[in-house]
Amino acid sequence: MQARSLLLAISVVAAIWAPSPAVADDDEDEEQAVQQITVTATRSRRLVRDQAVRVEVVPQEELEESQTVAPGNLTNLLNELAGAHLENSSAGLGGTQMRLRGLPGRHAQVLMDGLALGGAQSDSFSFLQAPPVDLKRVEVVKGVASALYGGSAVAGVLNLVSRPPDDAADFILNQTSLGGTDFGMFLSGSPDDRIGWTLTGSANYQSQRDPDHDGWAEIPGYERVTLRPRWFARTDDGGTTFATLGLTAEDRDGGTTGANTVPGGGPFALALDTRRFDGGFVTSRPRGADGVINTKVYGTIVRRVRTYGSARNDDDASTFAAEANYQWRSGAQEWTVGAALQYDSLDVGAVPGIGHAYTVPALYAQDEFSPASWVSVSASARVDHHPLGTFTSPRLSALFRLDPDVSLRASVGAGYAPVTPLLDAVDETGFGVLDPLGKLRAERASSASLDLMWVAKPFDVNVSVFDSKVRHPLDAAPGALPGRIEITNDREPFEARGAELLVGATLGDAHILVNTTWLDASEEAPGGGRRDAELLPRLTSELAAIFELEGRGRAGFELSYTGTQTVFDDPFRTRAPSRVDLNALAELNFGRFAVFANAFNILGDRQQDDDPLLRPAGLPGLGGNPVTPAWAPLTGRWFNVGIRAKL
Repeated sequence: MQARSLLLAISVVAAIWAPSPAVADDDEDEEQAVQQITVTATRSRRLVRDQAVRVEVVPQEELEESQTVAPGNLTNLLNELAGAHLENSSAGLGGTQMRLRGLPGRHAQVLMDGLALGGAQSDSFSFLQAPPVDLKRVEVVKGVASALYGGSAVAGVLNLVSRPPDDAADFILNQTSLGGTDFGMFLSGSPDDRIGWTLTGSANYQSQRDPDHDGWAEIPGYERVTLRPRWFARTDDGGTTFATLGLTAEDRDGGTTGANTVPGGGPFALALDTRRFDGGFVTSRPRGADGVINTKVYGTIVRRVRTYGSARNDDDASTFAAEANYQWRSGAQEWTVGAALQYDSLDVGAVPGIGHAYTVPALYAQDEFSPASWVSVSASARVDHHPLGTFTSPRLSALFRLDPDVSLRASVGAGYAPVTPLLDAVDETGFGVLDPLGKLRAERASSASLDLMWVAKPFDVNVSVFDSKVRHPLDAAPGALPGRIEITNDREPFEARGAELLVGATLGDAHILVNTTWLDASEEAPGGGRRDAELLPRLTSELAAIFELEGRGRAGFELSYTGTQTVFDDPFRTRAPSRVDLNALAELNFGRFAVFANAFNILGDRQQDDDPLLRPAGLPGLGGNPVTPAWAPLTGRWFNVGIRAKL
């Protein structure tokens, strides 16, 4: 792909096809708008303020701010969620995973408009391949959610809700000081109030960079194109239909640069080429005065070609699913009863004993009721008949209204996650170094949480405490032969407990957000006993402040603290130091256009200032990895500038 030419071509086509402008109505109070949102991540038709399950909603206003910081992916947005830790899972190819409340990234189910279009389990590159230009809001449910979505949701659910047709067109063009270029567009049309369409596209380019000149590309190069049309329809009786198709094509290259070599060896190539196709539709049809029948069908096909050193291996993953449920109200109760069928496969042709093919039928039910005006309860359960066994996943949540401005939520739940080779270590190495999977057990998880919300204008305060446990956790260990990896079940559970504090305030033209997460995560240590989990800081905090510039733009900063964290498989250290990061952002509006500029990692902290990224000769890492884990930024300070147009 010639990325820069493609950027120009898409820009021209987008400008030609831009629909006529529409004027948005901004009179509604932002907080009231959030409270009036009917969330979809819980399968409920209740407003967010009435949900017994705590749902964190990131509205479109905050999403627009994140678009100018990271126009090509979702990393900035997710990094600002309390309890969410973004971890660089591949120092060679730049993969990123989101750990909700300390649990591995594979345990968070990522949905797009309620559909798992990233597959049954998202890999570390899914967030990097999803542009945020088309998002209306983001819904987050933390804790075991297998009762709602089956396996792969034991850490929670992240639902990305797209913008509906509004006869508007948005374009964004961004350039970074690291050699990256991003273009994104959102087009929409609605011929009448019953049908509409949207089209989202992006083109992204990053040149391969070696900032510290050690012969290793700390910034992998990539070229990526995404395209996603959506269609919306509404019937006279209130029924709705939504359909979407998606295409992602990315070529990513890292490893040694030019004629450089790793210590004590030769060149080491890293590459990952991804082709993803997906599609799905959702329907909702009223039945009687209080009933609704909902259906959804979706599928995704992903082909990856990975180069790791001198080895190349291909894999094909596919997921197809269908489900239907019936919702009705009976007095103070809202019932949901449904059935689902999912097929999930992984084919790694050149590596025997790694792939799988799971066909999983399931039944689920949910009852939401309010026995008194001050309490609401949600009880749900799901039974999955998996090839690994039959699993029952319950969840019970309650909302207590202690005062008009004070509410308390409590949740407990249990679930499972199927056996998979998609572990963090495999994101670094690929499947080629894996030993055949032996007789492994599914992971079993449980969680409990208490969430207190206090609204006292101009402040919103949320305090949460939580405790999670994963039994039979999958782990990557050195194989019988050098350079190999074996996947096993640990005997001791993975445990994560902690607390979150989220405080928001609007003081005149200033918007302040403070979040702090304390986390105690531990796992089985080799040889017995327990140890702190790797690459999970005990304490993280962030202060973000945005100042509106009298309707002409905004300026702000983000100051974050990341505490010390344990590091495994690193010849230079066993504990990474704490660090402080500072970012600054600014945007100026000129009618329908806005110009933005941001500065990142202003303090210039980077891992290579303390330790080399390349390992010494004769000390390769797990699976023959030539680099150490990434526990700090690898790029130093950098900047971006761009323009956004709303037509």
